[in-house]
Amino acid sequence: MTQSSVAVAAPPGDVHSANPHHARRWLILAVIGIAQLMVVLDATVVNIALPSAQHALGFSDDARQWVVTAYALAFGSLLLLGGRLADLFGRKNALLVGLAGFAAVSALGGAASSIELLLVARAAQGVFGALLAPAALSLLTTTFTDPKERGRAFGVYGAIGGGGAAVGLLLGGVLTQYLDWRWCMFVNIIFAVVAFIGGLLLLRGQKADGPRPKLDLPGTITATAGLFAVVYGFSNAEHDSWSSVSVWGFLVAGVALLAVFTWLQTRVAHPLLPLRVLLDRDRGASYIAMFLLAIGMFAIFLFLTFYVQLNLRFTPIQSGVGFLPMVAALMIAATTATSVLLPRIGAKPLVPTGMVIAALGLFWLSAIDLQSTYANGVLGPLIVMGLGIGLSMAPAMSVATFGVDPRDAGVGSAAVNTMQQVGGSIGTALLSTLASNAATSFIAGKQPTQQLAAEAAVHSYTTAFTWAAVIFLAGGVITGLMLRPGKPAAAPEGAPAAVHM
Repeated sequence: MTQSSVAVAAPPGDVHSANPHHARRWLILAVIGIAQLMVVLDATVVNIALPSAQHALGFSDDARQWVVTAYALAFGSLLLLGGRLADLFGRKNALLVGLAGFAAVSALGGAASSIELLLVARAAQGVFGALLAPAALSLLTTTFTDPKERGRAFGVYGAIGGGGAAVGLLLGGVLTQYLDWRWCMFVNIIFAVVAFIGGLLLLRGQKADGPRPKLDLPGTITATAGLFAVVYGFSNAEHDSWSSVSVWGFLVAGVALLAVFTWLQTRVAHPLLPLRVLLDRDRGASYIAMFLLAIGMFAIFLFLTFYVQLNLRFTPIQSGVGFLPMVAALMIAATTATSVLLPRIGAKPLVPTGMVIAALGLFWLSAIDLQSTYANGVLGPLIVMGLGIGLSMAPAMSVATFGVDPRDAGVGSAAVNTMQQVGGSIGTALLSTLASNAATSFIAGKQPTQQLAAEAAVHSYTTAFTWAAVIFLAGGVITGLMLRPGKPAAAPEGAPAAVHM
């Protein structure tokens, strides 16, 4: 089935009559939230289980990183294709296929008897995640069209996106410690089955009202290959030198392919990513915000996890619990920002202010040392960062999908996810390199001792936090200059409303 947009005049006072999902919109939000939580959790829940999985399957340290990278490569490179497939064949269909496939390959990964099978399952999770994530966000975009209700819905969605990674650390610790590492894969089946049943019962399929647009094959090939090369290049930078061909070669190739992709999009009849989706000032600022937020959040989750486990001696479960104050603050800020503030004052004051607040939290966190405790060195900055990220991320996500033509909702949503994924990959490579260089410089010319090694490690973490704070500050300035003032405009009563048939 395909979908398209037709203009239908909604009678005055009945602006929701054209929306087939309006009466069930809050139940649909629950389904979308479960699906999104599964995708976000999967980025971190497996990390905690890696040492146990390595012991059980007997694979090397080099192979261990590919358990994470296989998912990231498939997910990041196929998001635009997944979003366009949702537009072409129906978002309900894309969501259900994505959920069913994710559950099946998660079962395969949980039952894996070798590292090869586990890697195949992780890559397949990325494939189905690339179909699932844009479908979920585009369904949210087209289901909630009233600015006030849209704000509440995106507040919930943004809170899941921002806090889900931290919850994944806690869940991974609980499952690994009390059950088995395999349950970090099996748990996806529970989420997927619940969301699949809900989607099957609540979502209405779309019918085609015209010829199906053709898939942009040249654009698909260049975008997929370009994104793969970029993500792969930055992944290699974690363990190879930046001067290595495996890093700069893939990055140059990726940039060149994405440049060709952009050129193609101006010349084909049915572009994979219509430039009309990108060339909006507010939407562009929101994409930049999502990209930079993903870079900074990497520093928080990775390096702070190292600090609390290696220096404060937290168990995996304690580490996950330690992030919960940040999750709570993020959820409160996200829901308040989008349901109360965004409809009244718009995104311009919210996104830059949130990024500056998050930067201040990171600067505060960069003051930790070997004598710091969780209470006096970590808790306060976590809460501040949660408030800042929630205040910026949820409004940015809402604005990034606001006003997108319904026929482009899938690929527009995929662009948001792509910005996050590429930002996370860059954050992994860039901040890891900066942290490693800082540790090396710290111990250079000094007599090696256990104390010095511990101090160097903490110095590397604080260096990463400082640079992440600078990135957030830059994001605050850029988005403050780009975003237009004013609140989102609601369609007047009686105005044509986009309806999916």
